Amino acid sequence: MDNQRQRANETAQYAGVMLLVVAVVWGTSYGMAKQAVLFYPVAGFLFIRFMLTFVLLVPALRGCWRQALGPGLLLGAVLLAIFLCETFGVALTSASNAAFLISLCVVLTPFVEWLMLRQRPENNAFIAAGVSLCGALLLTGGAAITMNAGDKLILGAALLRAVMVCLTKKLMQHRNVPALALTAVQTGVVAAGSLALLLVTRQGIPALPQSAAFWGATLYLVLFCTLFAFFAQNYAVKRLTPTRASLLMGTEPLFGALFAMLWLQESLTPAAWLGGLLIVGASVWATRPRRVAGVALSN
Repeated sequence: MDNQRQRANETAQYAGVMLLVVAVVWGTSYGMAKQAVLFYPVAGFLFIRFMLTFVLLVPALRGCWRQALGPGLLLGAVLLAIFLCETFGVALTSASNAAFLISLCVVLTPFVEWLMLRQRPENNAFIAAGVSLCGALLLTGGAAITMNAGDKLILGAALLRAVMVCLTKKLMQHRNVPALALTAVQTGVVAAGSLALLLVTRQGIPALPQSAAFWGATLYLVLFCTLFAFFAQNYAVKRLTPTRASLLMGTEPLFGALFAMLWLQESLTPAAWLGGLLIVGASVWATRPRRVAGVALSN
């Protein structure tokens, strides 16, 4: 029993480290995506990104595609909605704003977990939600009505991310589906949906960009922010609670803001930095390990 518990703890720690690495690469994704959509339509860019990922993952479906098909189709549909909101959103707002606003999913996750998995959040989650909303207002200019369409799309993506992590937990906790196979089906759904949207809105596929900057950003997003990140998320969420997983990925906006400043030369006002820190701080505080009667509890 002790050996089993030790192995479970080691597996959970490994899953946690993977999610922290995901936070780093996803933090850089906003700047890379913002650069890529300067050269190609959003739907076309998403099609290229996810079709390349799907092709790389096709071998993972061998012998287990039936198990991965059901949950993968549903999770892929949610993932498609997330990336449409994120990519259109980041095209309309700054990469640093997008990175901070997406972190609201950390506070939203306990509430979605309550609805979907029947686990009520503690009172500090309500307090954290209020602090995060104040941070979002500071970040986007001090009043909700000043939020542009890109900011609103990113907030929609934050809610969908909370749904995604809880739905993944619900669908996968009693299924033995390889993480790579699940990721393959998800990316195939996103590629197909993006292609359909491109054909409807553009009446055809535009000529592919010749820019090395576009292809460099796209390959980085394929290999690190899609292939690795979604494999790691599917692997880790099965072994951690949704709230704990969201906490570990809650450092993403800090990396996103730093990357936007260093790579894209974006700047944040002191009020915006304060708002971003309130969002991240509230997320960490709401999901921190707690002690009850001398025993440490973890989300």
